[in-house]
Formats: sequence, structure tokens, C-alpha cells
Amino acid sequence: MLDEILQKHKIKSNDLAAIDRLFGGADGYYWYHTLRHMCPKNAIMTWRSEDEMRAAVQDHENETAAEDEVKPQVLQDAHVAAIVKLLSVRG
Repeated sequence: MLDEILQKHKIKSNDLAAIDRLFGGADGYYWYHTLRHMCPKNAIMTWRSEDEMRAAVQDHENETAAEDEVKPQVLQDAHVAAIVKLLSVRG
């Protein structure tokens, strides 16, 4: 789905500035890459709510930061709003 989102917005995967803007501003590319890391191609992840998605993404960030022995980034409201908007699927 992430590839489809970039294609839909006519953004190349190496256009970091455009991905930043699309995924909520500064550090948007970081969270795009986090989502890509969380879910390999051809896999599907679902969350029941925005809060559940936010917790899953932040938990993943916290785990990988601990492994790398660095301070985790904090998912901002602008990033969450962009991710929800881009990934939401209406039934």
C-alpha cells in the first residue's frame, strides 16, 4: 500500500522532501520508513483505531531505538493524522 500511496501522489521513493510533506512534515520520511520496516511488502497490517495504530508504530520505534541504544523519536500528531488519512480504508 505504501508504494501505491507514493504512485498515487506521483512521488518517487527517493524524494525525501515530498515524502516528508506527505507523511506530516518534518520527519515524515522517518515514519514512512518505519511503516515500511514494520510491514514487509505483500503483508497487511490492520488497526481498529487511530490510538491502536499510534501505539503500534510508537512501540515499534521504541523497540528499535532500544536495540540501537538511542533515544526513540516521538510520533507527532501531524504524522499520525497524515498516516491515518493515507492508510485508512473505507468499507
